[in-house]
Amino acid sequence: MAWNDEHVGLAAAPAAAIDWSVAAMTEAATCLSRSGTWDLPRLAEAVGDAVWWVTLVDATLVRYHPRNYQGALAGRSARRRETEQTLEGLRYVRNQLGKSVDPADLISPAAGDSAPGWTWRSLPQPDLADLGPRARRWELSRYRSYQAQLAGHDVTATFTWCAEFLALAARLAGGTGIPGSDTTGRAPAPDRHGEPEAERHRSETHSS
Repeated sequence: MAWNDEHVGLAAAPAAAIDWSVAAMTEAATCLSRSGTWDLPRLAEAVGDAVWWVTLVDATLVRYHPRNYQGALAGRSARRRETEQTLEGLRYVRNQLGKSVDPADLISPAAGDSAPGWTWRSLPQPDLADLGPRARRWELSRYRSYQAQLAGHDVTATFTWCAEFLALAARLAGGTGIPGSDTTGRAPAPDRHGEPEAERHRSETHSS
């Protein structure tokens, strides 16, 4: 977080852009809450979309509004680490999707009639031999967070939890945090090809 603390307020993301992204993220999470009867291909597409929006909003707030992000985490007291690990686990999912892993390979129907509709699969530890020591530590940390907070857990609950937290952090950062709210004019949709750059800044400065 050191780089972010030193550069807080510089080239900050506009509130309208944050609001638009939070609205899209929340819409994606809400869509998944109605996924109980969906088939696997339809669910996989929705999961991929939700992963991208959550990690985009997360990276934007960490890079441009680290103090507000930390303030939102502090408000979760005993559940702070759970929140951090859940988001870290979704970053691991995002990285897997970036390697052309099919979202359908990461989810499975829940066992039992009373269980949630879909859960995250438990995954084998990745082969990180080609990565440098620091990159290996980061990816292994993300994998372990995935196993701890996502594997075996309800897919919908994961996104609901993260969307609620990030909406709070967005409000602290000066956005409304309210899905669909737009008091300054809607910003154009972010370019998905620009997201890895934000994540590179995050990886350089935030090992979690």
